[in-house]
Amino acid sequence: MKISPPTAIIFDCDGVLVDSEVLSSEAHAKALTAIGYPITPEEALRRFQGLSEYQMYDVIAADWGRPLPPDYDDRYKATITDIYRYKLQPIDGVVEVVTGIDLPKGVASNSAAGMLDMKLRHVGLYDQFAPNIFSISQVKRGKPAPDLYLYAAEHMGVAPGDCLVIEDSVPGLRAARSAGMRVLGFTGAIHAGQKPDAKLLAEGALLTFDDMRALPALLEDIRASA
Repeated sequence: MKISPPTAIIFDCDGVLVDSEVLSSEAHAKALTAIGYPITPEEALRRFQGLSEYQMYDVIAADWGRPLPPDYDDRYKATITDIYRYKLQPIDGVVEVVTGIDLPKGVASNSAAGMLDMKLRHVGLYDQFAPNIFSISQVKRGKPAPDLYLYAAEHMGVAPGDCLVIEDSVPGLRAARSAGMRVLGFTGAIHAGQKPDAKLLAEGALLTFDDMRALPALLEDIRASA
């Protein structure tokens, strides 16, 4: 069945534009273990990938039987900011690919606004997306709810069904699909050995790919099928 070509493309950030999810899990594991909630980076990645920090905090509080300390967020941000400064890298090929895309493009991330801006600036992508940079700070519910993707489409002036989303996690894919958008699943980031192709396809991804440099050809294929 032919489908209409997309008129806008929206990227998730972590695991799609920047290879940050292993780093974030490393920082959370260090901070959580220090306050008496022992967890490995691998387990943190498996359990919390795609969730916002505050969604993750709710899960931990329910499991632990008490809320995280009031200063936990500050502890984590200090740890992750230092790690990002020395280790954060863009996904291979993504800067060149994003620069060459001729569609309106945006970012929709479960990260808070300040952290999202910092990551995009650090890898040289902020100017490629501004002002279409959308964070959980702008909506009531983060992914897997559709709010963030609907908000992005509205502010970009496009219909949700005309958007193509690039996502790497099940919560993110569910959010985009619930918003009525088509999704390509990206599996090329470091996910502690995980390759979630089957899960993303089961959730409705049109296809999965693991090399960001393949995206322009995939976009051309979609356009040609219209």
